Amino acid sequence: MASADGTQADLILKVATQLFAALGYDGTSTRQIADAAGLNIATVNYHVGGKRELYLAVMARAHLAEKAALDAALARLPGDDPVAAIHRLIDDYLGFCVDNPEVPALWMHRWLSDARDITELEREYVQPLVTAVGAALRPAVESGLIDERADLEYTMWTVIWSVHGFAKGGVLDSDGRRRAAGDRAALRRFRAHLHLSTHRALGLPGDPP
Repeated sequence: MASADGTQADLILKVATQLFAALGYDGTSTRQIADAAGLNIATVNYHVGGKRELYLAVMARAHLAEKAALDAALARLPGDDPVAAIHRLIDDYLGFCVDNPEVPALWMHRWLSDARDITELEREYVQPLVTAVGAALRPAVESGLIDERADLEYTMWTVIWSVHGFAKGGVLDSDGRRRAAGDRAALRRFRAHLHLSTHRALGLPGDPP
């Protein structure tokens, strides 16, 4: 494929990611994507196929970015201070979602039954990542660092739900204004809350950072 073609394909994927993240798969048309990219539908179809193929390409790219970030975070998990390592993993995940808000947005649309005819993505993309984190944390359970009474799987999902919700919707302040990851004070407060709640849920010793 020529470099110009590659540039157009990248542009289509970038625009499609933005629209799918904002409007969902069901709320986005191929024409909207083509118009936003400044191209015609035939050019979009030439590079990426129809809407379904484009959505699958967007979700695959989002997954690869998330997997790369998680793999790097898990590689740093063992250390002299396992409690600090667990909290660093939380920070790494929060940082990825804050820096790539389209990724949690794409998955949150699916939580609301968006693209419900495309059923394989959770099995192919989400479950392996959750399993990898669980396996990485299992030694901390077996050693007693994580309280054996803690529900590790649900704690991981609680972190996912919380981080995605904050990255996508933020919180309301006392004046009813929405504060999200772009607000540094709100991000600091959410980060502290996330660390404290996860620390307590896992029954970790000492105080959270």
